[in-house]
Amino acid sequence: MSNALTVVLRSLLVMVFSLSAVSAKAELKVGDMAPNFTLQASDGETYDLADYRGKQAVVLAWFPRAFTSGCTVECKSLAENGDEIRKFDVSYFMASTDPVDKNAAFADETKADFPLLSDPDGEVAKAYGVFTRGFARRYTFYIDVDGVITHIDTAVKPSSSAEDMIANLENLGVAQRDS
Repeated sequence: MSNALTVVLRSLLVMVFSLSAVSAKAELKVGDMAPNFTLQASDGETYDLADYRGKQAVVLAWFPRAFTSGCTVECKSLAENGDEIRKFDVSYFMASTDPVDKNAAFADETKADFPLLSDPDGEVAKAYGVFTRGFARRYTFYIDVDGVITHIDTAVKPSSSAEDMIANLENLGVAQRDS
C-alpha cells in the first residue's frame, strides 16, 4: 500500500472515530433535561413539553411508522390499557415522523385515546437521538415534572408496552391521581 493511501485511510479512520465519539456524547441519558418539543397531534391540538414542567410527568413513546404491525400492536396496547396508565399523574404520547394526517388516521383505526405526535421533519426525533433512516426508533422516554429524563426504555416490546409503561411508572415512583 502506498504511503499516500495509508495516510488517507488513517485520516478517514480518525474522522470516523471522532464522529462516533461526538454522536455518543450527544445521546440522551438518564439525568439529562429532556429536549423541548412543540408538535401537532392526532387530536388536532399542539403539545409543548414546556407546558408540563412543574405540573406533570410525561411519557414520550417513539414509534417507527403508523399502520405497521409492531406499531399497531403497541398503540392498541396503550389504548386498551389507558385507564390503568391514567391512574398515574402523567401525560403520555406516542410520537413518530409520520405526518399528522397519517397519525390521525392511525389513531382512529387503533382507537387511541391519547395523542399521537407528529414530527415530520424529524428534528425532535434527532434531538432525542431516535432518528434513523428517515424514521424514529422505538424508544420510550420517561420525563419527570422538572423535565428531567428518569428512564429510557430502548427495548420496548409492542405487545406488552402498556404493562411495561405501568411497571416503569410504578418503579419510578410517579404519583398516582386521586380517585
